[in-house]
Amino acid sequence: MSDSEIVAHNAKVLRQLKVGDTIEFPRGYYSHWAVYIGNDKVVHLTGGDNDGNNGNVNSGHIFTICGQTFNKALVKLDDFCNVALGSKAKVNLNKDRNMRPLSKDKIVERALSKIGEIEYNVMWSNCEHFASWCRYGKEKSEQVETALTVAAIGLFALTLLGMVIGSALSGRKSKRRMKRKYNI
Repeated sequence: MSDSEIVAHNAKVLRQLKVGDTIEFPRGYYSHWAVYIGNDKVVHLTGGDNDGNNGNVNSGHIFTICGQTFNKALVKLDDFCNVALGSKAKVNLNKDRNMRPLSKDKIVERALSKIGEIEYNVMWSNCEHFASWCRYGKEKSEQVETALTVAAIGLFALTLLGMVIGSALSGRKSKRRMKRKYNI
């Protein structure tokens, strides 16, 4: 999609936004999230030199575990367009139908109440957790849940593969021992 198509798409999204909407800005390997508070303004959790306002991934941030590398971030009020940049914005992508949004006034109050420096952790307290907490009162990150699921499946597959290879090698050794024992 060309830059002009992305700009046109985001202009359309911006016209349709309602106060309290959550906005996803896909950045390639991850998505940045913000909360719309009206008048073309969003509140979002940003951090350091990879503040959610660009598509560059700082690997120190993306691989942070338990806040060891990067443990502080800022909740900021910004213009929608300054956060969107080259990303094609998406609105209110809550796949959990049990989560109901709070009132728009409560969502805005929550978002604005956190402006300033707060704790950050890519696994437990990231920009998607922040946006979800503002809108639904529950910290949730589908990105993290998906990553953990993929990691668990990968670990299971590797374990299973190791067991199969180990069993095959063990079977070969047993056959060789039997051949030697019976001079076959």
